[in-house]
Amino acid sequence: MKKTLLAVAAVLAASTAMAQTTDTLKKIKDSGSITLGVRESSGLSYTIGNGKFVGFHTEMAERVIADLQKQLGLAKLEVKYQPVTSQNRIPLVQNGTVDLECGSTTNNAARQKDVSFAVTTYVEEVRIAVKANSGINSIAQLSGKKVATTTGTTSVQTLRKHERATNVNFEEVFGKDHADSFLLLESGRADAFVMDGSILAANIAKSKNPADYKIVGEVLSVEPIACMLRKDDAAFKKAVDDSIKNQIKDGSLAKLYDKWFMQPIPPANAKIGLPLSEATKAAWAAPNDKPMEDYSVKK
Repeated sequence: MKKTLLAVAAVLAASTAMAQTTDTLKKIKDSGSITLGVRESSGLSYTIGNGKFVGFHTEMAERVIADLQKQLGLAKLEVKYQPVTSQNRIPLVQNGTVDLECGSTTNNAARQKDVSFAVTTYVEEVRIAVKANSGINSIAQLSGKKVATTTGTTSVQTLRKHERATNVNFEEVFGKDHADSFLLLESGRADAFVMDGSILAANIAKSKNPADYKIVGEVLSVEPIACMLRKDDAAFKKAVDDSIKNQIKDGSLAKLYDKWFMQPIPPANAKIGLPLSEATKAAWAAPNDKPMEDYSVKK
């Protein structure tokens, strides 16, 4: 009986601790700081060196943080930038290291068991990047080839599940991050790089000779990308969602998209050149946090 009571007490204590850690607004107000999860080589969030992080999702997140500062009545709010990878991004949100992750994370049903997502801010198409002179133009032509992807992502699994990949046998090679995966393609250690279209386009734009590469083949999947936060924190999620919805409503998010995808961007003043897709427009027109399983691909 005593052991049972102790066990119950331990569970209650753990639940209380979790409740305290998921009050992110209180945590931010008490500490006067917020930790933003950013990426080093994503199409939506990347570094230009010296601890400086930029990109569509990064700047959007900074506007969310400015709104949080106003809501909390803080004269000053320190923003700490925490680089995350595909492998550690979810654990770092769960354990409280990162308060808000705005990198390039797909909202899917499996991840929703561990974290929450803000409303969708970008709808991604998973595609294939190859060298322009490779002769590869479709999934079928990947048979016998080496296909690169980034550790901790789902892109190659998505490729294998595609109906047109049946009986297409290829070898997987893994990069530790998106830049490393692109390097595998660039150096000839991979024949193709499968990843989010925005990430492929960004890495091509930043390469030494962008004309040497092209994005080809069928759309492998359509995936909603959103900022990630801890589960069971309704007040914080509402504050983040409200800020994003306001950015959509006043047109500032569309201007931000144009800045980062249609205009020259740092560090090389290259232009990614990805017009706002109909799928992303639809997500903005009716803001939601639906997982990718609610999206379908026309094949």
